[in-house]
Amino acid sequence: MEGGEVITLRPLEVSDIDHFMVWANTSKEDGIKYLESIKSHPWLRAICIADKPVGAISVEPNTGSDACRGKLGYVLATEYWGRGIVTEAVKMVSERIFKEWPHLERLEALVDVDNLRSQRVLEKAGFLKEGVLRKFYRIKGRLVDVAIFSLLSTDVKNP
Repeated sequence: MEGGEVITLRPLEVSDIDHFMVWANTSKEDGIKYLESIKSHPWLRAICIADKPVGAISVEPNTGSDACRGKLGYVLATEYWGRGIVTEAVKMVSERIFKEWPHLERLEALVDVDNLRSQRVLEKAGFLKEGVLRKFYRIKGRLVDVAIFSLLSTDVKNP
C-alpha cells in the first residue's frame, strides 16, 4: 500500500455519520437511518486510516442451499482511490471471513465491466474473474454488464 498507511477494519457506528457522508450518496437523515439499520448486519466494517472511516467493506451471506457463498462489497471515498487501501481491506477480509464463517466456501464480487479499477482490486487480492453477466444490474437507470469474480476458501493461505 502506498504511503505506509495502516488500515484497520471496525464496525461502523452512527457517530461515523460525518465521515460516512463523504462517500455515501444520501441525505444525512437517511445516512443516520442506514447506520442504525446496519447494526445487525452480519459482516460490515468501516475501512479506517488512523481510526477515521474512509470507506466500508461487507460480506453478505447467502442462505439455505447457497449458504456456502458470500457476496463481497466495498466503497471508498474518492480522495483515497489509487492508494491500495481497498486492495488491502479485501485481503484482510479474505483472510478473516473463511475462519469466522467455516461453512463459507466461496466469496463472490460483482463489478460493472467498465469499472476497471475495482476489477484490478479484486485481481490483486487473489480473486479470479469467471465471466460476465450481461445486463445484470440497473445502475443510474441503465442496465449494465457485470464481471463476476470469486475467491475460494482453498485459495486463501491460512498460516
